[in-house]
Amino acid sequence: MAGRMPMGNPQVIVLREGTDTSQGTPQLLSNIAACLAIAGTISTTLGPRGMDKLIVANNGVATISNDGATILKLLEVVHPAAKTLVDIARAQDAEVGDGTTSVVLLAAELMRESKAFIEDGVSPHLIIKGYRKAAQLAVARVKEIAVTVERTNEADFRSLLLKCASTAMSSKLIHSQKPFFGTMVVDAVLTLDQTDLDESLIGIKKIPGGGMEDSLLVQGVAFKKTFSYAGFEQQPKSFKDPKICCLNVELELKAERDNAEVRIEQVSEYQAIVDAEWSIIYSKLEAIAATGAKVVLSRLPIGDLATQYFADRDIFCAGRVAVDDLKRVVQAVGGAIQSTCSDIREEHLGRCERFEEKQIGGERFNLFEGCTKAKTCTLLLRGGAEQFISEVERSLHDAIMIVKRAIKNNHVVAGGGATEMEISKYLRDTSRTIEGKQQLIISAFAKALEVIPRQICDNAGIDATDVLNKLRMLHARGERWAGVDVENDGVADNMEKFVWEPALVKINALEGAAEAACVVLSVDETVTNPSSQVSFSSCFSFPLPPFAVALAVSNFPLALAPSLAPCSLLDARC
Repeated sequence: MAGRMPMGNPQVIVLREGTDTSQGTPQLLSNIAACLAIAGTISTTLGPRGMDKLIVANNGVATISNDGATILKLLEVVHPAAKTLVDIARAQDAEVGDGTTSVVLLAAELMRESKAFIEDGVSPHLIIKGYRKAAQLAVARVKEIAVTVERTNEADFRSLLLKCASTAMSSKLIHSQKPFFGTMVVDAVLTLDQTDLDESLIGIKKIPGGGMEDSLLVQGVAFKKTFSYAGFEQQPKSFKDPKICCLNVELELKAERDNAEVRIEQVSEYQAIVDAEWSIIYSKLEAIAATGAKVVLSRLPIGDLATQYFADRDIFCAGRVAVDDLKRVVQAVGGAIQSTCSDIREEHLGRCERFEEKQIGGERFNLFEGCTKAKTCTLLLRGGAEQFISEVERSLHDAIMIVKRAIKNNHVVAGGGATEMEISKYLRDTSRTIEGKQQLIISAFAKALEVIPRQICDNAGIDATDVLNKLRMLHARGERWAGVDVENDGVADNMEKFVWEPALVKINALEGAAEAACVVLSVDETVTNPSSQVSFSSCFSFPLPPFAVALAVSNFPLALAPSLAPCSLLDARC
């Protein structure tokens, strides 16, 4: 029998030593717990009475925000399942611009509802099938009840956009100035070319100082005055219908002798080299002046010699212009950025109706108005603290995206939890016509939708149970737009109160939340390589709450300390 293999099942080692593998129902429940922890962090930011979060990064930079996507990005979540919620928040922000907190809460609530089914032994695939069917029914219902506003009357259509912008701002820091900023946002979006509505053509510049209502909208491009050399004071600061030359050329003497080695034998040769440098830069300046351009912008420095040369010829120049500002100028005024001065033709130059350098607050700004090539505008935001202006910028971005979506897709629904309650009622009624376990799962989806009005009530200090009972009763009677009325601590017809949102926001949120829940429910095993495991002792440097201890004991690679501790968002290092 010599040489025969021993009988039995030999152990085969496939993964590296120290690899952590967690699988089965405990792993699925642990992933759901991680997602619920994420949702718990941002749930208080929802609605008109939502609270803000103060997040301090490793470098000490503090950010105050109640935007779901911004908060999740700054938390630096490392748990693999919880990252799914971060991804859907980013997708919602990129696609629609608003509803980032809603989509995360909805996804987490769907997982919470599925938890009981999993513990009872229901296959995750059955739950996924039910959720996907419920999401399809919900999206179809939103499309069915959405109100279409035709763009036949421009005044009515503008009024619709103002209401959508105001609703988007109602939960933000600037809610007290909704009429002022709503008008500014609608004017900015309507300035753009209505065929493509490229929001990148709306520039936003922050100027500390002054009040919020000192902010203004410039119908064109504006950027802060660049670093300038001697001779700048003599240049004209205002032109009508100027030609504009945009360059990527350094107009300084030192540029001609960089990385050069010249061997000379007598002084006259050295003088010839010096003269050559001067003649080269003068030939560049003469070529620019010969084009007839009155405004010269360059991405690279424009030195004191060139500044004085342009001043003598009544030409305005600005060097070291930021790349994004220069690109917007080119998009707005026409022409092209030139990397040489030797062959600048008329088609390479841009035009605008008016150029001006103007004092705004403590800064001087270069303003290009009446641009001929592309319609563009710039929002100049004023305010006290830097963090405050940054949050105003994020709020306006959400409102701009909402107005853009409302123009492209002119279907609107009521906000304030009205749409969610109507879909919930519809799904409950539909579930009773379905046999088997799917009835319970679709009913669970309907119950999960109530998290939005419930959280709005909780954040506003209203009795959520009482309000939800009233809403269920009103929707059963056929009042489809009944929603939470935060101002009067009750319920109201939010369509009549003009709490409007584009239907696309709700559709995107429903699809994204259902997809995220299905992705998490379809995972039954996590394999963590030894090099990527997280040390709990280094992550939690403060007394752990019982919930976090339970997760740590159950082999849960969680690095989401901000959502699990009372001192949460003041330390984002975990």
